[in-house]
Amino acid sequence: MTSFSDYSLRILMYAAAQGERLITIEETALAYGISRAHLMKVANLLTKAGFLKAVRGRSGGLVLARLPIEIGIGEVLRLTEPDFALVECFGSGNGCLVTSRCRLKGILHEALAAFLSTIDRYTLADLMLRPEDFGIRPAA
Repeated sequence: MTSFSDYSLRILMYAAAQGERLITIEETALAYGISRAHLMKVANLLTKAGFLKAVRGRSGGLVLARLPIEIGIGEVLRLTEPDFALVECFGSGNGCLVTSRCRLKGILHEALAAFLSTIDRYTLADLMLRPEDFGIRPAA
């Protein structure tokens, strides 16, 4: 799983913990100790995909666009990991000379299917934390 997917789940978890309160990229970056610039890219994709709703203006921010129980973890990961390129032959730029005869690819596809089957059983509601679990005080 890439850091982009990790950050996607983190920002959704943070938003879920805050309920209907608008969150900012700055406070989310502070809560996790991660780059504001990376979170901006993540938030843009999650907003376009309908997981987050952006409220513009001076006191704007982000809020979940759907209830946590309606946001599947597998759905988020499929958005952020569109090809799940576990190895070179999974990707579009495959240069492996033994792809047509390789048995590893089938095994890895089976493992990926098992992973997705498991992850599809969970929603954002299963990952929810309390606001105080983040160890920071939100902006008033």
